[in-house]
Amino acid sequence: MSELIDYRLDEGIATLTLNNGKGNPISPQVIVAFNAALDRAEQDRAVVIITGQPGILSGGYDLKVMTAGPQQAVSLVTSGSTLARRLLAHPFPIIVACSGHAVAKGAFLLLSADYRIGIEGEFAIGLNEVRIGMTMHHAGIELARDRLVPAAFNRAVINAEMFTPKAAISAGFLDEVVSAEQLHERALAVANELKKINMKAHRNTKLKVRKALLELLDEAILRDQEAPL
Repeated sequence: MSELIDYRLDEGIATLTLNNGKGNPISPQVIVAFNAALDRAEQDRAVVIITGQPGILSGGYDLKVMTAGPQQAVSLVTSGSTLARRLLAHPFPIIVACSGHAVAKGAFLLLSADYRIGIEGEFAIGLNEVRIGMTMHHAGIELARDRLVPAAFNRAVINAEMFTPKAAISAGFLDEVVSAEQLHERALAVANELKKINMKAHRNTKLKVRKALLELLDEAILRDQEAPL
């Protein structure tokens, strides 16, 4: 497995750890490694935990790629949105153990998971695209609209408001917050509970619940390839 994503399998739980240096930027290579790790987890029929380095899940897309040119930016966003769609439709439960900051694509990883655990502390969670001069892409808008509460949706997407971990619960980015020392143990506890559900029923119900969102994302991904960011 690529060193960009560390893959650990233990008793039916696959832990995927993002490991791309400072900020854990999401690059084309990271997305390739992510998809390979998800392929492996699916073959292992494992509940998935996604986590990052201490203090950060991810700061978002690799800005070197995003500023290299329109074609490179659109290609990265397209592959990232396709990854989000895959996470939303993954046949086994996906937990994100958010180890700190989760910004832009890092926050979209939270919005693509089945259960999200954050940690206490001075961490920022949210969508900063407008803050850094990027018009939000269609797929991002639709994903945020579906997973965030209405009041937080406008603040997050249009105003680029960043949320503390506790505020991120009420906004819809997180489901719970624990201490940093408890994160790994709590994620394993949730994963072990989710191992008890019927996976066929989980998959079929997930696809029914998210049918409209997945169809919107398919359309949005195509629209994003036709429009500049």
